[in-house]
Amino acid sequence: MVQYHGFRRILDRERSAWLFDLLQNPRCGFRRRFALGFIRLLLRRRQSGRGRLYLNLGHTGLNQKGLADWIQRTDVRPIYFVHDLIPIAQPQFCRPGELDKHRRRMLAVLETAEAVIGNSQATLDDLASFAAANGRPLPPAIAAWLGSKQPNREHHVPGSAPVFVVLGTIEARKNHILLLDIWARLVPRLGESAPTLLFIGQRGWECDDVFDRLETDDRLGGKVVELNECSDVEAVNYLAGARALLFPSLAEGFGLPMVEALAVGTPVIASDLPVFREIGQGIPDLIDPAKIDEWEEAVVAYCNPENPRRRAQLDRLVNFALFTWRDHFAAIGPWLAKL
Repeated sequence: MVQYHGFRRILDRERSAWLFDLLQNPRCGFRRRFALGFIRLLLRRRQSGRGRLYLNLGHTGLNQKGLADWIQRTDVRPIYFVHDLIPIAQPQFCRPGELDKHRRRMLAVLETAEAVIGNSQATLDDLASFAAANGRPLPPAIAAWLGSKQPNREHHVPGSAPVFVVLGTIEARKNHILLLDIWARLVPRLGESAPTLLFIGQRGWECDDVFDRLETDDRLGGKVVELNECSDVEAVNYLAGARALLFPSLAEGFGLPMVEALAVGTPVIASDLPVFREIGQGIPDLIDPAKIDEWEEAVVAYCNPENPRRRAQLDRLVNFALFTWRDHFAAIGPWLAKL
């Protein structure tokens, strides 16, 4: 199967292998255009999926006209992987137009799916609520967490100075502004002994207030550092040496930074969201993101590596079970076989 914008074609094994070989060439810009043009001409005849399952793992293109007709015409049975309904539930955190676009995507899922895989039960619960609100039945569904592997890191000895890490794109729903408000209070309060806060991630959207604060707020006293360019190994090393990962998001479909932190033995302080209660396995400290005083209290406590509150989470961390891709496919394999 190949998809590109509104173009969809079912390829046999021979043509799939040919296309992969063509696109693996480093200079594949021209080759990609040539390949897609060639496939358009080659496969003009009516195609049939012969009732086979069609796995669609992303949201891109689900809002395009003609999808339902193509599914019916080609006789495929779609299985959609749904990652989140954030643009519908919290459109204020997304780019303009995403609400309508994502609503059409999720309606297409409900109207054409043979079944649905969710990256978490929290995501499936959101989809069920959306289905009920729009008078649509929920297709058969299963929650299967994203698989992870033990992060690669160099030998790292945590420093004596307290460091906290935020990992991920700087965007409005990640709620970096809460942490800037906390550090604007901590730096005057603690002076040079105030902890360092690392923002590891690219700048995103709908977040000009955060960018402005990072560049102009003198109260931060150089204790908030933005790292936009950071290798995976460097990011893991920072994470492994931190007092805690801070994850104050206002909306998430999953939350991979939480898993990555727990996998390297780093405590997590996060928002009290349904998905974090699900994937955190009862380990992180979860706090209402509206309660800044409680967040500040937790940060101050975790500055001391031997603080009882932090030690209690480290004790819980020994029970963390990393969910791997093998676990992921073991969960969905038998379920798919029944379909």
